[in-house]
Amino acid sequence: MLGKASRCQKRGPDCSCLKMLSNTFYNVMKTIGIAGGGQLGRMLTEAAHALGDKVVILDPTHNAPASHIADQHIVADFKDAKSMEELASHCDVITFEIESANASALETLGKRGFPVHPTPKTLSIIKDKWVQKTFLVEHGIPVAPFCLVEEAEKQLGYPCIVKARSGGYDGRGNALVRSEKEMQEAKEKLGERVYAEGLVHFEKELAIVAARTSTGEIVVYPLVETIHKNHICHEVLAPAPVSDVIAKKAHDLAERVLSAFDGAGVFAIEMFLADGEVLVNEVAPRVHNSGHFTIEACETSQFENHIRAVTGVKLGSSALKVGAAVMINILGERSGPADPRGITEAETVPGVSVHIYGKMETRPERKMGHLTAVAHTLEEARKNANRARTYISI
Repeated sequence: MLGKASRCQKRGPDCSCLKMLSNTFYNVMKTIGIAGGGQLGRMLTEAAHALGDKVVILDPTHNAPASHIADQHIVADFKDAKSMEELASHCDVITFEIESANASALETLGKRGFPVHPTPKTLSIIKDKWVQKTFLVEHGIPVAPFCLVEEAEKQLGYPCIVKARSGGYDGRGNALVRSEKEMQEAKEKLGERVYAEGLVHFEKELAIVAARTSTGEIVVYPLVETIHKNHICHEVLAPAPVSDVIAKKAHDLAERVLSAFDGAGVFAIEMFLADGEVLVNEVAPRVHNSGHFTIEACETSQFENHIRAVTGVKLGSSALKVGAAVMINILGERSGPADPRGITEAETVPGVSVHIYGKMETRPERKMGHLTAVAHTLEEARKNANRARTYISI
């Protein structure tokens, strides 16, 4: 009968017989390099450790959230090519939690045969939103109308949105433009590398997180509704309160998006529901805020499936294991040293789990943590999530 791998009595933990047995029946422990050490890197590290893998992070911040639990922290810029080379020297595979990672350096590593997931080509396409939109259209993916800013008045009319091609998040890098004068102001504010996008009068903002392996295996998580305030996600409702027809459209669209890109890992697809149709807003080649609910609510979290995907392990089920879940982001309300309070009280609310990211400094609207409430119904989960949030200050 086959059992757990046993350690040779004559050798240490690195003995060849243990490695051979583990390799035959179990996933061999790998060291994963992560470009970026923020909260996403932290939760990826937690998932990797649970699977028996080690993590080395590359991040310029000494007290980056992931640094508190990673096996090693290289304090250097993930935009720097030499730093990326150093990261590769310490690990078996590289992934990233942020699109501003150096795609050229990762491409150089990839050409040498070093595993990088998702692929540097995919990162290069997605990190430039103009290139991303063009790529999606070429693959038959429905998106909001977009064009060069010089053609915006003629093709889109006003109002429209001007977006930076790279670097924007949580509303940064976007500007609502109502006139030619405001267009010039937007270009001065955002720089010359911008494009224009038509204003979509949507009913809901939706999102789907999905994972794929390098062999093309795909698992898709439940469709969620994301609720934004001041361009920042405040709340995620799972499953999204939409019809089965809309949910299937979104699910099928997510599979088409994933099939268009190369490489393994988790992708997030942000969508608009407008006039009964689903449009892709943006794609992220990484774990995502809209998928945090999966830690408590799904059979396998987005973080675990990302680690599984990049290390070549079979993906876990993405199915909900509860009736519903609501995630609320815990945002900073002041500037100064972080001082999380009320966590214990919040977790006395039925079905609530709180995650604090370990950021040393807080500031208004900075993502400092999140909480998730699971329940039989969306109404119950939302009620408990909002109740728990009232206890927390940070």
